[in-house]
Amino acid sequence: MPIEAFAKQNCPIARTLAVLGERWTLLVVRELFLGERRFDAIQDRLGVASNVLSERLATLVEDGIVERRPYSERPPRFEYRLTDKGRDLLPVILTLIRWGDRYKVSKPPRVIVHTDCDHVAEAVTVCSHCGGELHAANVRAEPGPGATAAQREQDERRLRARAEPRAA
Repeated sequence: MPIEAFAKQNCPIARTLAVLGERWTLLVVRELFLGERRFDAIQDRLGVASNVLSERLATLVEDGIVERRPYSERPPRFEYRLTDKGRDLLPVILTLIRWGDRYKVSKPPRVIVHTDCDHVAEAVTVCSHCGGELHAANVRAEPGPGATAAQREQDERRLRARAEPRAA
């Protein structure tokens, strides 16, 4: 079930977390990227309770990130596959891997190989216009076409506060 408080915010991060922010959800997506398709295999790999896994998969299916396909009629059994929308989460997964490799493990438990050149690769976020790498020191957020009046006013207040001379 999506996190309703996040789903109502006019923020793409909050709305994404409404679907992906539940405990276990990104690990389920990870398993699907690794090629697991069947409920039992995902459950075995994660050690998650079956009711929790059922809920997470149902949310992913409902949001169009995963599709559920029958593979057996008797008994009824299903496999789960990422849709195009789900496969578009790859940069998110790769960026989490890069961050986790840097800050949470001493040695990467897995490496990502770019099959076009057969080399180990890391996710790098780049500007879609110039190709330059994006990092915290060279980006800013500005109101976009979907910003509300309140969001625009909030951004204007932040800009004014930054521009005011600081008292000594």
